[in-house]
Amino acid sequence: MGLLTEGINEVIATTDQNAAPMGIINRSGSLHMVLFRGSHTARNIARDRWVVANFVFDPVIYVRTAFDDLPKEAFVSEEIDGMVVSRLRDVEAWAAFAADVERSSDEAIVVRLVPFHEEVLDLRLHPVNRGFASIVDATVHATRYIRSRDPWLKRLIEHHTGLARKCGGSREWEALELLEGYIGDLTRE
Repeated sequence: MGLLTEGINEVIATTDQNAAPMGIINRSGSLHMVLFRGSHTARNIARDRWVVANFVFDPVIYVRTAFDDLPKEAFVSEEIDGMVVSRLRDVEAWAAFAADVERSSDEAIVVRLVPFHEEVLDLRLHPVNRGFASIVDATVHATRYIRSRDPWLKRLIEHHTGLARKCGGSREWEALELLEGYIGDLTRE
């Protein structure tokens, strides 16, 4: 299995009819996720012991799944060796993992992942786009910012949204508008 590269791979993780952007940490072939307690994703993984990594290159999906639920028709059920998992319908590739909670604290859980299925459905070339990367970064910071209103996170979001405006295309600009709707106008705070 080889869809993940060394480092942190940003994917849309799906559990039981739930989707959220997540980082899968790949260090020397060891795969992990760190999930904040209280999230649907953390609860579902602890209960069901599986997660699917969806490889999607749409910035709007990263923003939408960070703050909102997708409709049921966005998901597809797949049966693998008697286990039913849920993936997104519109993906280029996906990988299913067995997931076991390895460590736990009051704030987060660390989950060890073991891949058991990968499938490439529609592979396309994706040139490096700083606008797309900046949407992902701004979204990560925004998920923390809405809880803390930390001024440092606000500055990071402003930096990345500026890059997305400069380097992105129409889909990144749509994602920016959506992100600003979720977190509010940063200039008014």
